[in-house]
Amino acid sequence: MESEFTHGVLGTTGLRVCRLGLSATYRPGEDTIRKAIESGVNYFFCYGFDSQMMSVLRDVFGNNRERYVVSTGAYNLLLGRQNFKRTLEKRLKQLKTDYIDVFLYLGVMKTRHFQARDIEELQALREDNRVRAVGISIHDRKYAAELISNGAIDVLMMRYNAAHRGAEQDIFPYAGNHDPGIVSYTATRWGYLLRRPTSWPKEGRVPTASECYRFVLSNPQVDVCLMAPSNLRHLEQNLTALREGPLSIEDLEFMRKFGDAVHGSKKWFM
Repeated sequence: MESEFTHGVLGTTGLRVCRLGLSATYRPGEDTIRKAIESGVNYFFCYGFDSQMMSVLRDVFGNNRERYVVSTGAYNLLLGRQNFKRTLEKRLKQLKTDYIDVFLYLGVMKTRHFQARDIEELQALREDNRVRAVGISIHDRKYAAELISNGAIDVLMMRYNAAHRGAEQDIFPYAGNHDPGIVSYTATRWGYLLRRPTSWPKEGRVPTASECYRFVLSNPQVDVCLMAPSNLRHLEQNLTALREGPLSIEDLEFMRKFGDAVHGSKKWFM
């Protein structure tokens, strides 16, 4: 059964989404991707090399393309960036579809990686009837707040989890005016939130994957939380988050304390 916790609209795009989205970065297998679809997941993020995801999506689109929300984009590389329009054309061919729902500029680490011409090219794609919405994946939270405050992008993809909560101060308060779609990733902080840090009591509780996803989804500012399972078992564990619902106040506090311990134990890790 759908609820505000399990489903919503991606900002002002009008795209209705399951709040758990899927990335196939760790190649979980086509059966796992199909299981996610059967379970109601309809937001999919894919790179150009995601052959498993591309294969399944091409197969299921058929006459039901509107049921699936597909996000992809051009990547910021060490020596420059991929051409936006050329990348769009390539993804359309790879997916055998007439349009992409969300086209992102990916991997933007610093403000200098996103110049005025990039904004102009993204906004030009927004006018292309083959793109429903445009956005950016960025680590510079303050610059991200500036972008969403002036309506430069439709969707913001960013890191958010119990150990990395800076978006609560730097981004979420600025999302009200233009209501961008917010997509988060690494709910488990690359697995560190599932392990006991050295500073944590040996008998102390350690979060489950489901609790990590529920922490993120308990924040109504997040429209979609991406999961990237590596197999069917991981997917099924993650999906329990939708059934179990928001965390209690006590569990939210536990996740914050555990997140602080994890963050403090790996100062070098972003």
